[in-house]
Amino acid sequence: MLTVVNEDSTTPSSGSLLDEVVREGARRMLAAALVSEGKAHIAELADERDDKGRRQVVRNGYHQPRQVTTSAGMVEVKAPRANDKRINQATGERKWFSSAILPPWCRKSPKISEALPLLYLHGLSSGGFVPALEQFLGSSAGLSPATVTRLTQQWQADHAAFMDRDLAEVDYVYVWVDGIHLNIRLEEAKACVLVLIGVRADGSMELVTLKDGYRESGESWAVPMRDCARRGMRAPVLAVGDGALGFWKALAEVFPETCEQMCWVHKTANVLDSLPKSAQPGAKKTIQDIHNAEDRDHAKAAVKTFTQLYGAKFPKAVKKVTDDEAELLAFYDFPAEHWIHLRTTNPIESTFAAVRLRTKATRGAGSRTAALTMVFKLVESTQARWRAVNAPHLVALVRAGARFERGHLVERPEARAA
Repeated sequence: MLTVVNEDSTTPSSGSLLDEVVREGARRMLAAALVSEGKAHIAELADERDDKGRRQVVRNGYHQPRQVTTSAGMVEVKAPRANDKRINQATGERKWFSSAILPPWCRKSPKISEALPLLYLHGLSSGGFVPALEQFLGSSAGLSPATVTRLTQQWQADHAAFMDRDLAEVDYVYVWVDGIHLNIRLEEAKACVLVLIGVRADGSMELVTLKDGYRESGESWAVPMRDCARRGMRAPVLAVGDGALGFWKALAEVFPETCEQMCWVHKTANVLDSLPKSAQPGAKKTIQDIHNAEDRDHAKAAVKTFTQLYGAKFPKAVKKVTDDEAELLAFYDFPAEHWIHLRTTNPIESTFAAVRLRTKATRGAGSRTAALTMVFKLVESTQARWRAVNAPHLVALVRAGARFERGHLVERPEARAA
């Protein structure tokens, strides 16, 4: 029975009254739901009778009480029991009733099971579960570090299955690529995580592949690219990445028909590093005028302005833009609604902000396999919150080969000629 006040009109001293009310309410609701489920099961089988006319399934008291960890805390429940005399013809054994609400093996709710990996991935060490969640849930049952150990083994299997899945039925029209350096143990100091995120024909975004390698190595990038092609991946229409990546060499080998778009954030940082600090604010504004121009013609005019302003004094900085002008302005051939997505590798950078937070908290992730597994599960957990690109209906038109001028859809040349 729930005690709201003591005999001397004071509230209970141990724990929170609010938490106690919530737990008692949860216990009563769960008990009522279990009884209702049991009654419905017995009523459904009321016509099942033996040769003497006696019912085959009847109520038979309760199971032993057990403690169950829920989001409302630890509650004690007693599940109703049914006496089922029917025989399973396939096994020759008696049938028995199993609650869908509270299976026999259940000791904590699925929400608690989901919370454990999220807490671990977002910085709570496995040894910190008991003291942290015991205060919140009122018990430490089922929250041992061994639980997380079992989860990590499952995560490794999930990552292996992800890296071996069939890509023949998936069409990635755009892809962002980057090599992310993290504070995790990947066996070599220069090692990093090679990431591809793609946009499907319906405009949705999803992780394509995630593997360790060397950021500047074309051969390291060729490994995941060849693997994607082996599993049936179609060549993307456009790939967006840092101009310094060895990825471009791998892309030319595996998917030579894919267009290249260099990331303006990486390029801007690279150019400004070549300038004295006094010139950087003005140069940054001029560079922004290029990639924020209303169309390709205005962007080219902005490149000329940048060359006139800084070419005489800082030719190396200007050359970083002019040499890659075609790859920097490739996004202007696509829908204007997509320009904001295609100018940079921001989808990868924003996603890996959470990954960096976790790896910083753990100060390393053990083995190479454990490190990649942790990064994979972190990205997977954030992927559910990724939104589709602007004007997602236009992505399918891009794949179909539609032409865009000044960011707007135009008729095909052969259609106009007709």
